[in-house]
Amino acid sequence: MSAIRLSPAAAILRHGVLVLTSAFILVPFVWMVSLSLKSPGEIFRATFSVLPAQFYGVDNYAKAITSVPLPGYMGNGLLVCALILAAQILVCAPAAYALAKLKFWGRDFIFAMVLVGLLLPHQVLSLPLFILCYKLGILNTYLALVIPYVVSPFGIFLFRQFFRKIPDDIVHAARLDGLTELAIVWKIMVPMALPAVIAFSIFSVVAHWNDLFWPLIAVRDGHLMPAPLGIMAFKNEEAGNDYGPLMAASTLVVAPLLIAFLAAQKWFVEGMTGGSVK
Repeated sequence: MSAIRLSPAAAILRHGVLVLTSAFILVPFVWMVSLSLKSPGEIFRATFSVLPAQFYGVDNYAKAITSVPLPGYMGNGLLVCALILAAQILVCAPAAYALAKLKFWGRDFIFAMVLVGLLLPHQVLSLPLFILCYKLGILNTYLALVIPYVVSPFGIFLFRQFFRKIPDDIVHAARLDGLTELAIVWKIMVPMALPAVIAFSIFSVVAHWNDLFWPLIAVRDGHLMPAPLGIMAFKNEEAGNDYGPLMAASTLVVAPLLIAFLAAQKWFVEGMTGGSVK
């Protein structure tokens, strides 16, 4: 299929909209990095400048790392994200395979419930999840940060759409070779859907790395706090917020996500668009 050629005016308009939208999205991040390099006096100066008049970055970043155990908080976030992602793939891949390739009574109804789950924000379920964690006795543990996210409607939907692209003949051939349904999932379907796995992994890690609402409810001990909850230590109601180290800590927390996305953006785009055409 040949690419659609736009008129010069349409191309300029399209690129103008993209540039303006990108600039609008990037401004908060640029401002965050800018504040992390400025002194406290310059941050509250009336005049506007992106580049610091006095470079204060070393002090701000050193304070961000040393005044609170930020590396420990980031380690907690990495552990929690890894556990959630592993559990989600273990649950979502077989469920998506069943909805995509197996025929059984109630399949369409179950998929409809998955779509309903996509419409529900996680905050709606916070109270019943809190009660469940309390009944299980796992509050203020790593399990309290992991269990509520094990089942991901988005993961099931994304994997199902990708699995539907895989020809049924491959599944039938695997069954003739003696593979069980679970073996087909892990040895054939998941490797063939690697772009979808990478795309979902990025979505999952970004969502749970940045999550503040549920950890604020589920944990109290400092050694369990993930990074978004940990950097709240820079908020002081009496002395005011220490914006320089706060922005430095925020930059350090965001940087791994940015690096990971730039490294995997090719597979991310392929995974997000791969299930759109059957």
